[in-house]
Amino acid sequence: MNAIEPSVIRQIAAKKKPGSIDLGLGEPTLLPQQRFIEAAARWAAEHGVKYTVNAGDAGLRERIAAHYAYPSMSQARHVCVTTGSQEAVYIAIKTLLDPAKDELLVADPAFPAYAKMAQLEGVPCRRVHMRADEDFRYDVEAILDAVDRATRAIVIASPANPTGRVIREPDVRRLAAGLLARGGPPVWVLQDEIYRELTYVDDPGYVAQHYPYTVVANSISKSNALTGMRIGWLIAPDDAIEALNKTHAWVTSTASAFGQRVAYEIFGEPGALTEQSAWYRKQHARVTAALDASGLRYVPVDGAFYACVKLPRGNDSLAAALDLVENRGVVAIPGRIFGDNLEGWLRLSWVAPIEDFEEGLRRIAAL
Repeated sequence: MNAIEPSVIRQIAAKKKPGSIDLGLGEPTLLPQQRFIEAAARWAAEHGVKYTVNAGDAGLRERIAAHYAYPSMSQARHVCVTTGSQEAVYIAIKTLLDPAKDELLVADPAFPAYAKMAQLEGVPCRRVHMRADEDFRYDVEAILDAVDRATRAIVIASPANPTGRVIREPDVRRLAAGLLARGGPPVWVLQDEIYRELTYVDDPGYVAQHYPYTVVANSISKSNALTGMRIGWLIAPDDAIEALNKTHAWVTSTASAFGQRVAYEIFGEPGALTEQSAWYRKQHARVTAALDASGLRYVPVDGAFYACVKLPRGNDSLAAALDLVENRGVVAIPGRIFGDNLEGWLRLSWVAPIEDFEEGLRRIAAL
């Protein structure tokens, strides 16, 4: 534990001053749809807020499984409801990998939590770098080449935090074929889909559609502006879900019963899970126009609500982020925390009002 560094994202955010433009934390500024919270409150007034079974409310699990309908993972038994997607990812790493012999492979730039969770469990973590000269697109050949005998799980976040890149359908097919062609024990793929509902390309790829050794993590945090509700889930095949449920039961027992009811109501109304995505699509168009006008190099934004911009001068992203927050009134996240290949870049969250985002870009360009 002493060797695990604290969150730089939180440290930068803590330096924010009154009036600063906050392009840092990845949290929606939209308010949640109140009708689902009110419906859950009415249900709780009649039934109370009691423990569910460890895996989660059966009705909610049935609705989640049916909504995504992944092959061989479309029944309630294939879902474990967790305390946010953070717990979902953690118990997947803890359950699927043996610290004595296995390693985790992370396609980066990537959110730091994957490597830190592996470190917390004593699991070796190796990175395969997506290339800046290819705008950090998911390079399936590089991922497959990086797999060795110790690799037991691969993390792919799509849409990705920080880059917003999305793995495409043809790439997913090639990844599945390459992994299935290997001999020996299967290599698991953990696909983090927390930004799935905020996707702006026409051909996103979902590994679970083609590869049977896939575990999917997701939540209602980003799609429905319910980060504090702490409701996420894992979807997994029969040969993994029982062990994942067991780990979850000892880590947190059950997820919030009230939060589960809110999620139940959301999944019960067609279109509710993507209702807020219309706002993000409009914002995405304006953000892309602002990035084009800024003159800064940026990564194509396929999904999520982040934009990565190249620093105008130098490569020290931490120094630049500290200068921005302390002297120029802008909170931005240094790229280096997401992997060495993102050094010299900044991650910007674009959930702020578009005028703030545009002004933030101007201040960055003036560095």
